[in-house]
Amino acid sequence: MSADAIFREAAAERRVKRVPLSHLSIELGHLYMEDFVQGRERLLQLFRRVGPWAGAARQTCADGLPGKRPRISTCFLIDDYFTRFKSPAEVVPMVIETAQECGLEIDYLARESGCAKADGVPLARLVEGRIVPDPPPDTNGSRPPVTETGWLSNGQRSPVGGSPEAMGAVIKWHPPAQNAANRHSIFVDVELWDEGRGGRTWSCPFLAAVWQLLRLGMLRNEGEPVAVPQPWSGPYPDDWDDLPAVIKLNPSAAPFSAYATMSVLPTRFLPIEIAVRTILSQVWPDQDVTRQLRESAERDGVTLPGDLVDRLTYAFA
Repeated sequence: MSADAIFREAAAERRVKRVPLSHLSIELGHLYMEDFVQGRERLLQLFRRVGPWAGAARQTCADGLPGKRPRISTCFLIDDYFTRFKSPAEVVPMVIETAQECGLEIDYLARESGCAKADGVPLARLVEGRIVPDPPPDTNGSRPPVTETGWLSNGQRSPVGGSPEAMGAVIKWHPPAQNAANRHSIFVDVELWDEGRGGRTWSCPFLAAVWQLLRLGMLRNEGEPVAVPQPWSGPYPDDWDDLPAVIKLNPSAAPFSAYATMSVLPTRFLPIEIAVRTILSQVWPDQDVTRQLRESAERDGVTLPGDLVDRLTYAFA
């Protein structure tokens, strides 16, 4: 072989496709069965609360881009993972029409089950594979890894008191401790999944973490974008599985993924989003994707925070 031959690692030949990016993705809410069964008035109540916050988010984004027209898209998530209530033919038109009545347009509508698996790609498994747990100081390896337990924490759990064996030393109780706590700890322990006869069931916080990563344009499968929004026209099907993971309702919408996300949610989602931030703080993002986003942000004049969680903002109403 010629001495001039160049050998490259397979990773060096890897091609990672870019995704178009908005400046901001505004989530107009989630729909769960408990909201739907309360009827249309409940949806009206939710969207009326969302409107002012969505408008403020748009204005804040525009103020941060003087002289530019911000690219802003909206999205809405429907739970078809934990409960299959009614059908898309009944639910989707009601959601769209109620939002419009409150002066809101939903650009993209997503199914929560699409955060577990979309187009044959196991998205939740992809994200699980990118978790790099933050070990507490003086970790001795006695705690099983998150891949075995399905539990992820932001620090050191409290030990179980008592004597582990007949002549063993008594283990004293200690309080849990947050890694890098600011004087006092705020300890969080998150269940990512459980196992049953039907296999693995991903937790709501873990699927919500996947949802945020999709909105941030961070996920790829062998370099290819995942859960790419699909246009939809005509009647909606009777089965949720007949809908794409993400459908594009507005043909002229700005891109689904964005440099930053804003989620307007009822206050009951606050503990879930704390768990989401705990998960994302321990996800190691694809470095090729990160580099692409930084290059795009630089061209757009956008300052991209170093940590994923700093690209997420909320309004709890």
